[in-house]
Amino acid sequence: MRPALHFMVGMLPRTLLALMVLATSQSALAALPLDQLRLPPGFRIEVLTDDVPGARAMAMSPSGTLFVGSRSEGKLYAVSDALGTRPRVRTVASGLRNPLGVAFHDGSLYASSVSKIVRLDQIEARLDQPPAPRVVSDRFPSDGHHGGKFIGFGPDGYLYVATGAPCNVCEPDETRYANIVRMKPDGTGLQVVARGVRNTVGFDWHPATRELWFTDNGRDRMGDDVPDDELNRVTAPGQHFGYPYCHAGNVADPEYGGKRPCSEFVPPVARLGAHVAALGMRFYTGTQFPPDYRNNVLIAEHGSWDRSEPSGYRVVRVVLDGAGKAVRQEVFAQGWLRGGRAWGRPADVLVAPDGSLLVSDDHAGAIYRIRYQP
Repeated sequence: MRPALHFMVGMLPRTLLALMVLATSQSALAALPLDQLRLPPGFRIEVLTDDVPGARAMAMSPSGTLFVGSRSEGKLYAVSDALGTRPRVRTVASGLRNPLGVAFHDGSLYASSVSKIVRLDQIEARLDQPPAPRVVSDRFPSDGHHGGKFIGFGPDGYLYVATGAPCNVCEPDETRYANIVRMKPDGTGLQVVARGVRNTVGFDWHPATRELWFTDNGRDRMGDDVPDDELNRVTAPGQHFGYPYCHAGNVADPEYGGKRPCSEFVPPVARLGAHVAALGMRFYTGTQFPPDYRNNVLIAEHGSWDRSEPSGYRVVRVVLDGAGKAVRQEVFAQGWLRGGRAWGRPADVLVAPDGSLLVSDDHAGAIYRIRYQP
């Protein structure tokens, strides 16, 4: 049947063929039940593509190419014309190990691969024939548990890399695990920025203060409602955020809490709820959303597994005052969880150049775009 079909398509007029391709694409995207999603008044959501299996962290080049890491496919993706009418998805690397983290810097795509950071040079000029990844640093642990690494370039020009704890709860080497480090783009000058971070899969820098903020996933097996996931702020290099001794700023660990009190550690800016799996977070720096969204934190909550009633599976908004204090939290987008079952799981958020918000979904393999159109 396939040869006959190709022959028939080849005989069709170009205009009709284009309409058929567009209709097929729209039909595939329509399979995702966007009508179940709920946003504040004036906002709308659409699917840019549902052809990015395991979509996780996102980074966009100045020219508008969206790069996407993946959780389990071992692949890196590039979406050209991401905000246009005909986004095109290409695989630019494969065979990597859990390459969920991506960052774009000086024409190169950086990506995590558990024990190493790799780089694809001049990637945008070579999307159809991408270069082989070059190792920037192979100094990271090879443990698979919490081994996927979120990465990003800070305003200081350094590449920041998060390494989770190799366990649910344990007392690992703080110079290698449960931390955030930074290094120069060539992999040299490695420094620990934050310690006692169980597993962060999202961080960003405050637009005004340039301080590093990050989410952190709380430990499991302490019940439905303890401990909370966290939103944290680094105000000085090398600060300790509690793991494994203290969780969410005020919950002593039943095994390790007796060794060091919670008062020794930096408390979170906000407690986000237990087991919501707070992953990607960004400050809203665009101008498309209403003015009161400016410099708010938007967080992708991937959703719980260690809870009798599921929680998360949404995007939340944390409103900050001028001093960086969280004054309230509210749900921004929800509906991926229906009747106790999830058809989507938000993994990362990214503010696009036009001020819209992109949301990756590793369960549906999709990238969504949220716009304000009152």
